[in-house]
Amino acid sequence: MVTAVEFKNVSKRFEGMPHPALNRVNLTIERGELVCVLGTSGGGKSTFIKLINRLHDPDEGAVLVEGRDVHEVDPVELRRGIGYVIQQIGLFPHMTVRDNVATVPKILKWDQTRIDERVDYLLGLVDLDPDEFRDRYPSQLSGGQQQRVGIARALAAKPEIMLFDEPFGALDAITRATLQDELLRIHRGSNKTFIFVTHDVAEAFKLGTKVLVLDQGKVQQYDRPEIIRTQPANPFVRELPEAGGWLTPGITEPGTVA
Repeated sequence: MVTAVEFKNVSKRFEGMPHPALNRVNLTIERGELVCVLGTSGGGKSTFIKLINRLHDPDEGAVLVEGRDVHEVDPVELRRGIGYVIQQIGLFPHMTVRDNVATVPKILKWDQTRIDERVDYLLGLVDLDPDEFRDRYPSQLSGGQQQRVGIARALAAKPEIMLFDEPFGALDAITRATLQDELLRIHRGSNKTFIFVTHDVAEAFKLGTKVLVLDQGKVQQYDRPEIIRTQPANPFVRELPEAGGWLTPGITEPGTVA
């Protein structure tokens, strides 16, 4: 397996916090995984992915993307190669859907034919008919449609790594479930590495090929969903699946199966 992202003894602190946002984190994410980062508010989830695209820099340790220490890479160059989708979506309101999706390809000076082909392909990929949607503005879209455009924009320059920071948190349950299914379909057909932050246990277990559980900046467990369900590493991990109704019956104590 090829490593997409590696954290080497990474710590990050913010003034006024009672504990580090991340505390000596060591782990690797292999290429092609869909890793869901799960935990309580303030547990370090968003900090984790923001260290990958250098929205934050670590106080200690190193973050490697495709084998390169991100601290040695120009942050603008780095971010152009990493897709990033957030809950607030962040579409440019004065630009059409076509121009929103084409933002990074235009910066990279793709020719117009290539851009137009890529926009139409991606709109189709996220189940938005290009003929119907490419010339609309964000204000003419529903929340779910805007989030689909946000995903298409993040995929536009063919990044190897996609970061999602609670992208479906503000959506209604039906739209959220539909977009989860779309995301799984896109990931399975892409061989890209997706890293998806969520506070929703059910969402993490549905989407993740692996789940990273963080609390107070520390890795509590990092494994396949079925292992976390049946062999929780500690009481904190045990409580998360129980809260979401995911724990397999028969577990007597953390780390053991009856």
